[in-house]
Amino acid sequence: MLSRRTLLRAAALLPAVPALAPGTAFAAVPDLAPLPPLNRTLFAPHEQRFARYLATLAPMVNDMDDTGFFAGGWWRSPSAPYNARVQEHVFTLAWFHANARPWNPYTGNADLLAALDAALGHYLSLQHSDGSFPEYNRNEHGLAPTGFGLGYLAKTLVILRATGALPTRQSQLSAALRRAMTWMLNPANRTVWQEPLHYSNQTASGLAGAAVALKLDPDPALAASLTEAFARIAATGVSPAGFFHEEGGHDMNYNFEVMLPELADAYHHSSDPHLVDMARAFTGFLSYNLLREPDGAGYLVNVAPSTRTSTRWYDEVRPDPDRTALNWTFTSQVPLLSAFMTAREDLAEARAAWAASTEPVTPLAKQDTSPRILTHGLYGERFPSRRQRAAAIADLPYLASHDFVELRRDGGLDFLYVRKPGLYLGGYFGARASRSRTGLTFLWHPEAGTIICGLNDNDYACWSTVFPGQAPDSDGPLPATYFHGAPGGREWTGGRAPAALGIRYGNANVTTDVLVTRRTIRRAVRANAAATEQIPLVLQPEDVLTFTDGTRATFGGSTTATADGLDVRRGRTTIRFRWGTPLQATIAAGSVRYFRDGARRFHALRVPHQGTFDLTVILG
Repeated sequence: MLSRRTLLRAAALLPAVPALAPGTAFAAVPDLAPLPPLNRTLFAPHEQRFARYLATLAPMVNDMDDTGFFAGGWWRSPSAPYNARVQEHVFTLAWFHANARPWNPYTGNADLLAALDAALGHYLSLQHSDGSFPEYNRNEHGLAPTGFGLGYLAKTLVILRATGALPTRQSQLSAALRRAMTWMLNPANRTVWQEPLHYSNQTASGLAGAAVALKLDPDPALAASLTEAFARIAATGVSPAGFFHEEGGHDMNYNFEVMLPELADAYHHSSDPHLVDMARAFTGFLSYNLLREPDGAGYLVNVAPSTRTSTRWYDEVRPDPDRTALNWTFTSQVPLLSAFMTAREDLAEARAAWAASTEPVTPLAKQDTSPRILTHGLYGERFPSRRQRAAAIADLPYLASHDFVELRRDGGLDFLYVRKPGLYLGGYFGARASRSRTGLTFLWHPEAGTIICGLNDNDYACWSTVFPGQAPDSDGPLPATYFHGAPGGREWTGGRAPAALGIRYGNANVTTDVLVTRRTIRRAVRANAAATEQIPLVLQPEDVLTFTDGTRATFGGSTTATADGLDVRRGRTTIRFRWGTPLQATIAAGSVRYFRDGARRFHALRVPHQGTFDLTVILG
C-alpha cells in the first residue's frame, strides 16, 4: 500500500508556488499564453502521455467562461454548466501548475492558478447538500459524476496540499469530499448500490476516490464503511460468469478500460484483497473473449455481447495514451493478465520512436481528453516483459487446450465457448441486453486467426437469420439448449466436453440447430418465412475469395454469384462455406476496419433463402 509520503513524493520536490490569499477572487478567467513548439526529447518516456494534454491546456483554459465552467466541449457531454463531469479537468490544471518539468512552461503560472481557482469554484457549486453531483440535469443526484468526481477532486487536493496553493479551496475540497463519501458509501443508497450493480465502473470509481480522500483526511467511521463497500462491490459487481456488471450484462470497454483500472487505483491505496479477487475473476472471463491473431497484430474482441460500447480490437502494442495501462497493478497476483498488456520492451521501442519523430505535438480532439490517462500515471509502471507476456499468452484457454466446452451463465445470459482442434467458436444466448447481439458470435482458427466476428449495435454485422426489413433474429432474445451430439439428443449442462456439441436456439420465427465437431460447424436454419443467412467475416487483403461457380470475389468491394459455397483461402488454410444448393450470394465490404493499420476489414456474406438453409463450415 502506498503511503501518503509516497503519493506526494514527486510533488514534494517541486519549487514553492506562491499561494493565493484566502478569499481572492477574479473578475474574469485570464487567458493562458499559447504553448511554444514542444521538444519531444525533453519528455521522460513514462511522461510522454502528458505531451498532447499540455498542447491542449491553453485552448481548453481559454474556452472557459468567467464562472469557471469549462466551456468549449472539451470533455463529456452535455457540455452544459450543470454537468459536473465537464469540470474533471481541474486535476489537469492542478498537475501542470504544480509540476516542474523542462517541457512545462506553465509551472507556477498565475493565470493557470486563477483558472484552476475559478474551475474549482464552479465545480464545488454544483454539489448537492447530500454530497452528490449532477450530470444530465441540475437536479440529478448522479452516480457517475459523484463517483468519478471523488477521484479527481481528491487527487487535486493532494496536489494543492503539497504545493500550498489555494488554501480556501483546500478546505472546501476537504468538506466536499467528506459529503460525497458519506453519500457514496451508504449501503442504503440505491443510486450507488443495487444487486447486481447496474454500472459497476461508476461505483468502483467512487471507492477508488474515497480511498485517496481517506488517506488525506483519515476518518475511522468512513474507513470502516469503505472496507465494507469493497466487500459489497465484490459481491454485487461481479457476474458469476466473471465479467463486471454494466447495463444488464457485459461491456468490454467499460470492464477492461475503466472498471479494472479503477480497481487498480483503489488497490494502490487500500491493498484490499477483494480487489485482487475481482481482477482474477474478470481476467478469466477476458481470456475467452479476446481473440489473439496469429500474425501478432493483437486481439480482436468478441464484442457482440457488449451492452454499451463497441470496442472491436486491441493492438499488440498500445503506446501512450493507453486507458488500460494501470492494469499492470494486478499482474503479479494475476499473471494471466500480462497477456493483455503491452510488453515493456515493445513500449520502450514505441516511446523511442515517438521521441525521435519530427511531427509537431498537436492538441487532443475535443471529447477525447480523458483526465484519467493522467491520474493513472501517478503510480509508476511495471509492465510485463516480453518473456512474461509470452508465458501468459501460452496459458490462454484456447491456446493451452485444443478441446473444451466452457459455458458461463449469469441469470438469463449464456456465454458459450467451444474449442476443438480445428476451431474456436463463441456464442451468446438467452436474454438480449441493450446493444448486444445474440446467437453465434465468433469463429477462430489456430493458424488463420479470426474468420467470423459479429458486432454489437449493428443489424448488418451480426451472425444471424435476417428477415425482410433487416430484422435479424440476433437482435432479440435467443434462449439455447445444449446437447451431447446432434440437437435433440441428450442434453449437456456442463462437465466433460462432448466429442460433438449440439446447440439449438431460436424464437417464434426461426429455430437454428448447430453441430460442432473437430473441424466442422453445421448450421441448420428453419424459419417461418423467407430470410437471409448473414455471416460477418473478418478478411485480410491477401485472402483469396472464390465462390464455387468460379467467381473470384474482391476484397474491399462487392461481388455477387450464384453458387453453393464460398472458399476463403488465408495462407495455408482454406475455410469452406457450403450451403448445398446454388443460391444468389453476395459478399460485400463494410466500413469497419480493425487494428491501427486498418488492413483487416469487415465483409458481410449474405445468402437469401426461402426459410430453409443448411450451412456447413469446414476449417482446413
